[in-house]
This record gives sequence, C-alpha cells and structure tokens, in this order.
Amino acid sequence: MLAIDRLTKRFGDKTAVDAASFVTDKPTMIGIIGRSGAGKSTLLRMINRLADPTEGRITCNGEDVTHLSGARRRDWQSRCAMIFQQFNLVPRMDVVSNVLHGTLNRRSTLATMFNLYPQADIHTAIDILDRLGIAEQAPKRAEALSGGQQQRVAIARALMQDPDIILADEPIASLDPMNAQIVMEALRRIHDEDGRTVICNLHTLDTARRYCDRVIGMRDGRIVFDGTPAQLTTGVARDIYDAGADFSEAATSTEIETLNKAGAAIRVPA
Repeated sequence: MLAIDRLTKRFGDKTAVDAASFVTDKPTMIGIIGRSGAGKSTLLRMINRLADPTEGRITCNGEDVTHLSGARRRDWQSRCAMIFQQFNLVPRMDVVSNVLHGTLNRRSTLATMFNLYPQADIHTAIDILDRLGIAEQAPKRAEALSGGQQQRVAIARALMQDPDIILADEPIASLDPMNAQIVMEALRRIHDEDGRTVICNLHTLDTARRYCDRVIGMRDGRIVFDGTPAQLTTGVARDIYDAGADFSEAATSTEIETLNKAGAAIRVPA
C-alpha cells in the first residue's frame, strides 16, 4: 500500500504541492492531470525521493520513506522506478547497456566502472526488450532510435529494477500519436500482467480516461479530484483546469495540450 499524507513542497514563498493526500491499497494505474505548473512533476519527484518534501509523509507497506537517505533511499528508488519525459538515456551507449543501468543500485563500484554484467542480467534485459517489441534494437546506440523506441528503452530500464511502483512523468508528451499509444499500451500491460502500480503524469484527458483506472486532478498544487474516469465529467474537468465559459466537448488532444501550456481555457475531448 502506498500512502501520501498531506505532502507539501515549497520553494521559497511558492507552494508547488500543497497538502496532497491519496492512498493506493492495491496495484492500480493512476493518471495525474492538470495544467502546466499544477505540481504534478514535483509530486512524483517527492514520491521517488528525488526531491525532499517540506512537510507531509510518504509510506509504503508500513515503511516510512519520507526521510530516507543513502543506501536506504537508493533501495526505495529501485522499488519505485522513475520514467522521464526526455528518456534520460546515455545516447552513445547501446540499448541493452542502457537497460542494464537499471541494475546499478545492486552492483559493485568495480563492476560499474568496467561495465561488467552477469550473463543472467543480459538475458533478462533482452527478454524485457523483446516484451516491449524492440529486442532487435539491443545492439544499436540509443541515439539511433526514434523517440517512441527510446521511451520503451527507458521503460525497459525501469523494469530491470523489478519495481513495485513505476512513476512516469509525462512519458508521451514529446511523442507523436502513434508512439504515444504504443507507450501507453506498454505501461498498461505492465500494470495488468505484472500487478505493478503505475502512476503517470498526463497532459491529455482522453489518455487518462482510456488507460487509467483512477484519475487524480491537480490545480495550483492541490488535489481537487480523485475518482474514476467515468466520474471525470465536463464540470469536473472545468474545475481541474480552472477553465472559462468556452469549455466544450469538441476539442482534440492537441488542442488541449496547446491550451493547457498556454494557460487558456481547456476543452474536454469526447
């Protein structure tokens, strides 16, 4: 069970996340939505312990992970893997080595320096790449792959950690629609087949509705909605995005993203 209790992050006099609370008592696929600057990324970074909370508490299966440091924090980050919008791969390194970087937390410094990996880990990395449909890319440099393929490599690296939780921060924001669908379907399969909790920051409402079991809406650092996709009505979406009277049911995902980033009124896709 993952429990977030009044988690808060302040940067000077600005509150990026304001007393956010939610609980997951079983593996769930959760989409977090909201305007740019709503606090979505900061929330995920605190859960992963890439950022320290100003106040509040994070617990997982009874363990308080809020103030972990050193080896214990690295162990938590192995169990709570992070996927980023910009992939964070080593461009000139081959794909399989990038995936094997998911094992760094459990390898010795000497093995890391000389890029030495057990044969079993190499086979596991290739099996994961095959599961994601890109095993044939294993010997290529990461920089030679398309954006969608690179994001699947990043997902494979996260799976090498064998995590209980996967946090994905805008995993499809820089992808074209076809690759965005492939990546979201991969994350959904990981949840369904492996029983892992997946929490995604998403920039379109239709994506959250299509792939997630639960949607959390954030506005100005606060959680203002927590429910099922069916409960994400036009009125609720208007409240999340603080949208004006021109809010309608006709816009496409691209329009929503554009309006979202511009801070204008947001429309909900059909």
